[in-house]
Amino acid sequence: MADKKLRKKAFIVQNECVACGCCVKVCPKDAIHIERGIFADIDLEKCVGCSKCARECPACVIEIREVPA
Repeated sequence: MADKKLRKKAFIVQNECVACGCCVKVCPKDAIHIERGIFADIDLEKCVGCSKCARECPACVIEIREVPA
């Protein structure tokens, strides 16, 4: 059985996001945007899983997970 390749991606618990924009400012790939002024949303196609957003999030609502490549 072959090992499946995994890559890291960021995910936001949107109902707990405070839309402060800290994650938007530190994302090197411009993968995060504030939607309707309510929550942050991540474009998983652009996200490289660097975890800068998770480290900067004051609400601690961004998780870095491994997903299939």
